[in-house]
Amino acid sequence: MKALLRMPSAYLCLPMLLACGMTCLTYDLPAGYGQGILLLVLAAMGIMLADMLFGPRLPIAERFRQRRYEGTREAFVALAFAGVVVVFCLLDVALYPVPLIDDPSSYATLEPGREHLRHISDMCWTLPVIGLLCARHRALRYGLLTVGLVFPILVIDRNRIFAGLFSIAFVLAFRRDASRPLPWKAIGALSLTGCVVFSVLGALRSGSIEHVTLPFGDLYQAAPQGVKWLLLYISAGPYNFASMLAKHYANADFLVHQLVPGSGPLLTADTDIPFDAANINVGTEYLPFLLAWGAAGAVASMVAAYALLLWCVRRLGEGVSLFGLLMFLRIAYVSVMAPFAPQIFIWMNGGFLALCLLLQLLAALLPDRRAARSLPPEPHHEFPAWQTTTKST
Repeated sequence: MKALLRMPSAYLCLPMLLACGMTCLTYDLPAGYGQGILLLVLAAMGIMLADMLFGPRLPIAERFRQRRYEGTREAFVALAFAGVVVVFCLLDVALYPVPLIDDPSSYATLEPGREHLRHISDMCWTLPVIGLLCARHRALRYGLLTVGLVFPILVIDRNRIFAGLFSIAFVLAFRRDASRPLPWKAIGALSLTGCVVFSVLGALRSGSIEHVTLPFGDLYQAAPQGVKWLLLYISAGPYNFASMLAKHYANADFLVHQLVPGSGPLLTADTDIPFDAANINVGTEYLPFLLAWGAAGAVASMVAAYALLLWCVRRLGEGVSLFGLLMFLRIAYVSVMAPFAPQIFIWMNGGFLALCLLLQLLAALLPDRRAARSLPPEPHHEFPAWQTTTKST
């Protein structure tokens, strides 16, 4: 398992294989739909095989554990960035209605001006990571954790909740003592929390799931409503991808809208795409490429997503740069979510990567006060660092 977590392809391909397997178990697939599922499975297995033979690996856990961020220039810049994100989160809930409290069905409706705030507040998933790795004071650490996890609940943004929990789980796994097993209890608790929050917020956002009309199988029919939300969330993307491939539907507009800001709406709802259920309108990261360039385009986009992961792994490097870590966490998370909907090849993702590069450059240009004062290295302690009481210098 430790070796698997160091493989970049594991974050892209294993979730896709899981989603395809759950799709086969959740639905009685109509004739011809199996070809789309098989295409996704073969592409994922091919990338994993190539990565296993030739791909680079993430740094070993010891590198993550030994890397100290508190008091560094990177930590200073990251905490300043976190402060900006916190301000935008507070403005978001102070100036506009809070969906969880006022109207859960309004979660996707952004009033004029709120969309611009949301471009910044959406980066709330970085707050727990910055708090755990960079904050010396316990109050600041837990404050960033709280804002990073509570804000997406208030605005009913399940995607940011998952991104935050995923990032915390990654830090737990890779900052552990290399001689110790993976912290399965903590990771399991985070996963369970995510599933519970997802199911509850799903019911609040969309109401009963019974109105969804798809060819569900016996496994889905026998499951409770909370589990049905999870099964539908995992399987809907591959199902719709297979549906579009079987129906030979083509429309390049959606890919253009996704890649070119301002060229058109990104939503697939209320369009002429012949989904089997109009209210279930997701179709994996690769659906727009399938609609534009066919099966070959979908496979090429999956390879491109893997190439982006490799680039982030190389940016992370053996030195485990803080902003390189944030970049990898972002791409790793959206790769995990690739079976659901497009999140990798979007302009906001590119903007976040560019911002991290800019912040990394800014940190490098700042004077190194620790080196100037010839301070000795801080004493080493085992992870989790936030359980150790430290004194500020």
